[in-house]
Parts: sequence; structure tokens; C-alpha cells
Amino acid sequence: MSLLAVRNLTAFYGDFQALFGIDFSLDEGETVAVIGANGAGKSTFLRSVTGLVKYAADEFTYDGRSIAGRKASDIPGLGIAMVPEGRRLFPSLSVEENLVIGGYDGRPGTWSLDRVYGMFPRLKERRDNPGTALSGGEQQMVAIGRALMANPKLLLCDELSLGLAPIIIKDIYESVPAIKAEGVSLLIVEQDINQALEVADRVYCFQEGRISLEGNPAQMSRDDIANAYLGKSQ
Repeated sequence: MSLLAVRNLTAFYGDFQALFGIDFSLDEGETVAVIGANGAGKSTFLRSVTGLVKYAADEFTYDGRSIAGRKASDIPGLGIAMVPEGRRLFPSLSVEENLVIGGYDGRPGTWSLDRVYGMFPRLKERRDNPGTALSGGEQQMVAIGRALMANPKLLLCDELSLGLAPIIIKDIYESVPAIKAEGVSLLIVEQDINQALEVADRVYCFQEGRISLEGNPAQMSRDDIANAYLGKSQ
């Protein structure tokens, strides 16, 4: 059974159409990556899931029920949390305060401050520091931890590697198996194709607001991916 299912999704910014007829599914326990160039519609897709952009769809279900038209403020309570592009920490709050605010909805679950600090020990050392005083990699850890504090069933990750050094990206992605082991499904938007293919059970490639390739990364050739990425649909 699909945890998230979308059929014929279109999305708009005012009169500008950003997505065209997207069909997408993610099963419980899966890690699905969405890859594509800048402007391909990847982040818009995540914003559609979280109710942040205007969209229309023939089907939009999560955990067996329709979420079409739900307000963005309702989404965390349903078990969907997002790690936004650029991290977007609260500059006036400490590391710990940024983490705690992620659990404001009070969803029960296994994630707590101790669990987050166990996954990212550096954050415990810096718990009283302003969130924005940390390095880029540490800020990304805070953003991930804040989302996990919501005890999500589905974790949306928008450009985890953006602006980070390769060694830091490796550290960040090493947390994915532990998150998945707790029963969290992941939808990862990523420009780093190699990293996306390494962690994903399935991959969708977006190009100009449409899906140009979908499938198991182990069954995709590099030529398939390159052609889909550049807009030469298979």
C-alpha cells in the first residue's frame, strides 16, 4: 500500500505552471529520491505535498486518506515533516530551542532530544549556541533533528547536500539508515545524483515540471539518467 500517492498533479505559482501531470507513489518504509536540474520542479513537488503552493490533482492521498486541500499548518500533525532547502533555522533561538520547537504538535513517537543528540553528538555540545552560529553542516543536522522531533511517518528532505563539503555530505547521509530503521519513510530531493542513487530504493527524475524517468536505480544506466536529467525522455 502506498503511503503517499499522487495522480495527475499540477502546481502553479500564480499563473505560472510549474508541474505538469505528475504521477508519484511512495510505499511505507521506502526511501524515494527525486533528482533533476535547477528549475525542474523538485522543490515545488515537496511544497505541494506540504500545502505551500497552489495545486490540483486527481488523487492526493497519504496513509490511506485524502490530503488534497489541507492547510500547511495541518500537515505536521498528520505525520509529515520537512527539512527545508537552506535549513531555515530560527536565528533568535538556540540549537536546543530550534530542536524543541519541532515537536510542538505533540505527536507521540520514539524521537526525543536524547535520540537526536545521540545521532548528532555535536549538537549536544552546542545546545546553548544560537542555531545560526553553527557551521553549515551542523545547521543541517539541526534542521534534520528539528523535523525528527515531530515524530514523522514521512520525512521530506529538500537538498540536504546544498552548499556543503563532500565530507560533511557523507556525515549527513550516514544518518539516513538509522532514521529509516525507526520506520520513517523518506522522500529526498537532491541535485547530488550519486548520493541520491546510493540511498534510494526508487528514483524519479524531473525535467521541466514533468517526470522524465522513474524506477529502481540499480536498473538504470548512467546514460538513462543523463538523458532524463537533460530532458531526453526515455
